[in-house]
Amino acid sequence: MLKNILKTLSGRHFEKMLQDAVDRFKDARVLVVGDIIMDQYIWGQVTRISPEAPVPVVEVREETRMLGGAANVVHNMSTLGATAVLCGVVGEDHAGREVLEKLRALEVPTDGVIVEAGRPTSLKTRIVAHSQQVVRFDRESKGAITDQSAKTILDYIETSLDSLDAIVVSDYGKGVVSAGLMTGLRELVDSGRTNGVRIAVDPKTGNFEYYQGVDVITPNHHEAGAYCGFAVTDDETLLAAGRRMLQELQCRSVLITQGKDGMTLFEQEGRVSHIGTVAKQVFDVTGAGDTVISTLALAMAAGLDLREGAMLANYAAGIVVGEVGTSTVRAEDLKRAVADMKSLRSEAG
Repeated sequence: MLKNILKTLSGRHFEKMLQDAVDRFKDARVLVVGDIIMDQYIWGQVTRISPEAPVPVVEVREETRMLGGAANVVHNMSTLGATAVLCGVVGEDHAGREVLEKLRALEVPTDGVIVEAGRPTSLKTRIVAHSQQVVRFDRESKGAITDQSAKTILDYIETSLDSLDAIVVSDYGKGVVSAGLMTGLRELVDSGRTNGVRIAVDPKTGNFEYYQGVDVITPNHHEAGAYCGFAVTDDETLLAAGRRMLQELQCRSVLITQGKDGMTLFEQEGRVSHIGTVAKQVFDVTGAGDTVISTLALAMAAGLDLREGAMLANYAAGIVVGEVGTSTVRAEDLKRAVADMKSLRSEAG
């Protein structure tokens, strides 16, 4: 089995180091670029089967809407105490206007959000009954954004570059992230105008060739397997996938998340670190990837190394999967989870 680094932290004062890093999140300067989504939840209960077809009848009790995709990454950062900037595209519709309103309520700048005429805002609707998702339906366009929208995004990033510590690319395959956008982004970061700005990517299957040379990508084990052409089912295939992605993408590191089995960090120097899950129970993995990438990026901006950042991200993910629906983590809850690390190590050992 891969060595679980949770078992090797005794005596290293990691608890205080990680908590101090969370306190520094408020000073982090991070820009998020990617696909903006509105997550709609329709909550209800099921007491009968439809006489028209063998499907449950959901009696609707409540409806909620939440920021999703790249906007949820920014929401996570805001809840963790940071002020992030968002770049992306919404439609000229009610959902787009609602996205902008919710961002303003979080005091997130919206100058980098482009309203593209003729393009719908991505809207994911989930029907949930008795804490179980019954069905999801999506209303969206997956076509590429216009060349002008992409240029405007890169121009905005260029004007913000001098003040940034990290850039997060949140790719949901809805048309914002492209080869041209990523090439332009890398050219800006490599221009010499920045002081070590790091690029972190939450990837999308089918787009991995775009991510050449970034600092860290965070695929789940299904996405890693899809890229490599084989299922990641055990330590052997996990190690093969991580090392292959490092070699072929020439990125600084790969963090493969594995659900109930935690996550594993692969670094160019050859170090492989496995971090066992700390989730006590899993109700819903919706938004967990957003939580991982947002916490990891803030941790790097706060001065932690990749392994320490991955550990913080693991604790944040352990909190969010215990909630139903897209969720975020508060800074005080993350610090409390870190404070419980000692007892969690004892259970793991």
